[in-house]
Amino acid sequence: MLEISFGSGLGEAGCDEAGRGCFAGPVFAAAVILPNDFFHPLLNDSKQVKESDRYTLREFIEAYALDFAVASIDNEQIDEINILKASFKAMHAALDQLKKIPQLLLIDGNRFIAYRRIPHHCIVEGDGLYASIAAASILAKTYRDDYMKKLHEEFPEYGWHSNKGYGTPEHRRAIASFGLCKYHRRSFNIVASQPPGIF
Repeated sequence: MLEISFGSGLGEAGCDEAGRGCFAGPVFAAAVILPNDFFHPLLNDSKQVKESDRYTLREFIEAYALDFAVASIDNEQIDEINILKASFKAMHAALDQLKKIPQLLLIDGNRFIAYRRIPHHCIVEGDGLYASIAAASILAKTYRDDYMKKLHEEFPEYGWHSNKGYGTPEHRRAIASFGLCKYHRRSFNIVASQPPGIF
């Protein structure tokens, strides 16, 4: 069972991102504050939850969380400031949208840029340990997946409805055939040489 609290007794917001390793599209982040009695048997790290269950969980989280927010940073900003800083910026943007001010931040991962003067704890694989981080991972993942499905309608050749912008063999073959489009992260140096991109 996932822990609800870090043990501090403070109002905690869990934060996580989705799409950090993708070749295309934005990075999304979510911040979630849960009540102490929050429980759902399916809640876990979003990577460990099947797609249909993620949407069931999203509906439940949004109904019962004390507060939540989702934000994104697009591929152009990722190229400008790098993916790590963009991930932190997305988390900060999500936190900015919270109506309640948390007293402690639980961050999935091993690094974070401090947000205002709110103390934080970085927890490696925290999305499998703490419910608030797991909830944030579910929201970030589902919102990003929905966004990539919309981008797929504009550029269906890349298969983003299924690969969501990750570097799957299908996506790599499409890049080899069609080059990069305006939503690809050029700072990732995805391919050494390619035909002219689709702009």
